[in-house]
Parts: sequence; C-alpha cells; structure tokens
Amino acid sequence: MPDTAVPAKPARAPQKGQQTKAVIIDAALSLAAQIGLEGLSIGAIAEVTQMSKSGVFAHFGSREELQISVVREYHLRFEQEVFYPALKSPRGLPRLRAMFDNWMKRTSTEIDSGCIYISGAVEFDDRTGPVRDALADSVNTWLAAMYRAVVQAKAEGHLREDADEKQISFEIHALILALHYEARFLRSPGSLERANAGFANILARSAAPEAAPASPTPARRLKTAR
Repeated sequence: MPDTAVPAKPARAPQKGQQTKAVIIDAALSLAAQIGLEGLSIGAIAEVTQMSKSGVFAHFGSREELQISVVREYHLRFEQEVFYPALKSPRGLPRLRAMFDNWMKRTSTEIDSGCIYISGAVEFDDRTGPVRDALADSVNTWLAAMYRAVVQAKAEGHLREDADEKQISFEIHALILALHYEARFLRSPGSLERANAGFANILARSAAPEAAPASPTPARRLKTAR
C-alpha cells in the first residue's frame, strides 16, 4: 500500500523567532543610542523587552553578538535612509547633494537620540575586537560611498580637474562630526545651518565654473536647549 501520510505543515517557529529577534534588536538599538553600546547587556535588554534573560540569550548567545547585531542594524537603517534614496538622483553633484541632504535629515533626528557611529567610535577607538571591527567596517563602507560620489562628480565634469576628492570627502565628514559636537554636546544655536553652509562652501570652492552649487536647502532648526 502506498504511503498516504499527509506531509507535516512547515514549522512556524523560525518565523516567530525572527520576529522576536527583530524586536530585541530594535529595543537594543534604541537603548544603545541613549547609553552607548557598552551599556548594552543581556539583562538590560531582557528588562526593556520584558523577556527572560535566557530568552534573550537564546537569540544572541553573548553580549558581544548583541552589540554587533545592533551595529549591523544601525548600518542597514542608515543605508536605507541616506544612501539608497540618493541613488535616484543623477550621478555627479545632484547625487552628492542628495547624499548630504539625506545625511543632514538623519543627523537632525539624532541630535537628541544619538549616533551609534559617533558614540561607538568614542567607546571603541582604543580597543580591538569584533565590535570595533563591525563599527569601523560600517563607517568605512559609508565613507567609501561618499568618496565614490565625489569621484563621480569630478568624472562628470561637475568639479574642477584639480579638485582633491579625498580632501572634499574628509571635509564633508568633518562637518557631520562638528555638527554632532556643536548641536548635541554644546547645544549651539544655528549648528545645522552652519553645517549646510559649510557644505555649500566646499562645493563653491571645488565646483567647475559651469556647475556652480545651488544654495543650501533651508534646514530645520535644531533644539538647542533641553
């Protein structure tokens, strides 16, 4: 007699497990933005998510794995908000401007919540290990994308032939770091506006005559006092 047994239904546990893990990472990301990656622990996340420590541990296995998962999730969201939307703009200065504008929008929302890249760099700059490597790889990936956009702008004839692509990329990154320090730590009024003006100055100095930079987009004002 042929085997007529009904095949078992696919287990739903893996899907539920992925959903639970996503909830944990989301909670860990929010917590890390406030207290830093070093403040994360299995116990702290269990308390925030109202799960057992063993339940959180089952998804990550170690505090280090939890920290790395948070770094990767932050990088994924950063790409989705900043990098990929900018690719819809034409190569050259339009795309470079879009990347910077998107970066400014994200930065303006992080003045109160904090940036994992920046806080993580402070925590792990003098250390070695997988967490530092994950942070550095994420930052380097983004900076490489920004550098490519500058190189493409030069290739499109939007920047002068003698423009230094590495220097331009360095100065753009420096604007972001200065913005976080001025706006988040010092609560200096007009920080976002100054960052946008700085970007416009970089382009004015480097742009080819026929590709004069447009005026910076008016920036939403940042809160400068608690």
